Amino acid sequence: MNHTCIFCKIVAGEARAEIIYRDEFVTAFRDTQPVAPTHVLIVPNRHIESLNQAEAADAAALGNLFMAAQKIAAAENIQQGGYRLIVNTGPDGGQTVFHLHMHLVGGRRMKYPIG
Repeated sequence: MNHTCIFCKIVAGEARAEIIYRDEFVTAFRDTQPVAPTHVLIVPNRHIESLNQAEAADAAALGNLFMAAQKIAAAENIQQGGYRLIVNTGPDGGQTVFHLHMHLVGGRRMKYPIG
């Protein structure tokens, strides 16, 4: 765990967030600056800076990002209409928090770009 990382602090219960899903691999919570009616961040519980730093040993956690997204989309009742999953990697990719995370965005028709 990186004790200066806000997402690590959320996973550890040291920072506030509206956590909506948690398992042994990932934690999901509502984005504080949503761009759609449903905007959830799904993060590995172990600190991984970005997809570029993921290792083969992280495969289960990476797979659980997607499985958690599927479960959350069903719970949020957006699975039928559809949703978008986004992983920003590195500064040029738009990553602003350097703890790997997936955005689950839905509840309205998506445009490109989403913002």
